[in-house]
Amino acid sequence: MDKVVDSVADAVADIPGGATLAVGGFGLCGIPSTLIAALARTETAGLRVVSNNCGVDDWGLGLLLRAGRIARMTSSYVGENKEFARQYLSGELEVELTPQGTLAERLRAGGSGIPAFFTPAGVGTQVEEGGLPWRYAADGSVAAASPPKEVREFGGRRYLLEESIAADFALVRAEVADRHGNCVFHSAARNFNPLCAMAGRTTLVEAERIVEAGELGPDAVHLPGVYVDRIVAADPVDKRIERRTVRPAAQEA
Repeated sequence: MDKVVDSVADAVADIPGGATLAVGGFGLCGIPSTLIAALARTETAGLRVVSNNCGVDDWGLGLLLRAGRIARMTSSYVGENKEFARQYLSGELEVELTPQGTLAERLRAGGSGIPAFFTPAGVGTQVEEGGLPWRYAADGSVAAASPPKEVREFGGRRYLLEESIAADFALVRAEVADRHGNCVFHSAARNFNPLCAMAGRTTLVEAERIVEAGELGPDAVHLPGVYVDRIVAADPVDKRIERRTVRPAAQEA
């Protein structure tokens, strides 16, 4: 039952090339930066990553992207990474953009054994009609595009069929985890982390603090240990603020 792994390198060692990864975090909040950095130190490539976004140019998933390790991204927002835009527009990276709520539900459904579901998000747009560029050719033409989605009507309203997502591995960051894998997330850092953990066939958690089994009260647990396979200690200072904003200093009277 003890799922703690001493070495972060050992935790990611069996992630193969071409694997699908569900990676938690939102922007730079709650991203599994310790696990990502360890994976970036390997030679693993051809990764198919599902994550809300792709980090920034020099941190988080941006490290894997810059090294050419990511072949495909399924995301809802990618606006903070110049290298991402360059690779996408040059045809080096395939990208499936999906509405944020739909992405969250696709992960949750995948972790719950639900193969697909209907949603109103995207009705009447290219999400429904297809044709969204997934991958460009070197000459700028569209090499691969999204297909049209099945539409059904319920109660007089149109809905799109979306397939769930199940990943080979999930990378997640928690504030606290016990040795059995029960996890607690800090405030907004919960974001996509529990959903990714559910969707991963093998889930790796980095925790800022690891406690003994029984130290977490049942009502405090956000993610049950049944979803977790490995736990490593996270670097507690390995955090960044995406955009630092401050209000003007008060003027002296």
